[in-house]
Amino acid sequence: MSAAVPVIDRPRRICIAGGSGFVGRELVSRLVRAGHELRVPTRSARRIDDLLPLSSVEITVGDVYNSDFLRAAVDGCDVVINLVGILNERGHNGAGFRRAHVEFTAALLRAVAQAGVPRLLQMSALNADAAHGASYYLRTKGEAEQRVRASSPALEWTIFRPSVIFGRADSLTNRFARLLRLGAGWLPLARAQARFAPVWVGDVAQAFITALHGEATNHRTYELCGPEVMTLAQLVRATAEAARLPCHIVPLPDALGRLQAAVLGLLPGKPLSSDNFKSLLLDSICRADGCEQLGIRASSLPGLASLWLTPDQPALTGASA
Repeated sequence: MSAAVPVIDRPRRICIAGGSGFVGRELVSRLVRAGHELRVPTRSARRIDDLLPLSSVEITVGDVYNSDFLRAAVDGCDVVINLVGILNERGHNGAGFRRAHVEFTAALLRAVAQAGVPRLLQMSALNADAAHGASYYLRTKGEAEQRVRASSPALEWTIFRPSVIFGRADSLTNRFARLLRLGAGWLPLARAQARFAPVWVGDVAQAFITALHGEATNHRTYELCGPEVMTLAQLVRATAEAARLPCHIVPLPDALGRLQAAVLGLLPGKPLSSDNFKSLLLDSICRADGCEQLGIRASSLPGLASLWLTPDQPALTGASA
């Protein structure tokens, strides 16, 4: 087991690609409080209106796939953080995943090399595998990792592979709470037996902060998991308990689960897609405790979820599944 990595507080100039996302907002707020100077490239300033008042955050608006724009975005930075990622694409052939995960990472690496940025922190995912990933999502995340590892030897990189991430603005617990409300507590659930180790967004952000200054984390990959291994059904029940909702789960056999994913994948927002279903075929649990290696005591989903899921109105009644 590796020793805990010390956190050094010297301020850095940091470019955060994907700073407008769920993890990005948490990380930006923590880095600002720590006194770092941030630059957030984005396609639209409207996506990050709440970050505009922060004096230490520079917002640059442009085409994030444009090489000149990316080069200018990373110029003069000590660290570049790549949080760019999608859980679903508009189409169904993997092109959207490849563009967001592989092509963007390749373009960012070129910009980093041209600007002489010494440090890159890359967000990936558990089970990312370019050759054997179960889904487009996992294969393209794995290919992005390959691009990072094959970059210039002068680049100090660290890769993070989290399980599913939960937190106040997540698309995990909030989505399940929404579905339970819509279904009066009933939820047909594909891959109910799939296992996860949900990790709090604050712990994921802290992992990036701990690795900012490199040293023992250089050329390392950290798997990030919470303290509990939970099946998808248990995760839904924990969400229901925190939100004070009734919960009646109907586990679906895989044949029906695939059909459910195909149908839901046609709806706006894709509540579940065929690619999501394929990712669920693999358990998302850690082989090594990256949080512990980084000196982070991981937080529990049941212990935190009620902070944002408990409604103001009286609890709904109903037996738990």
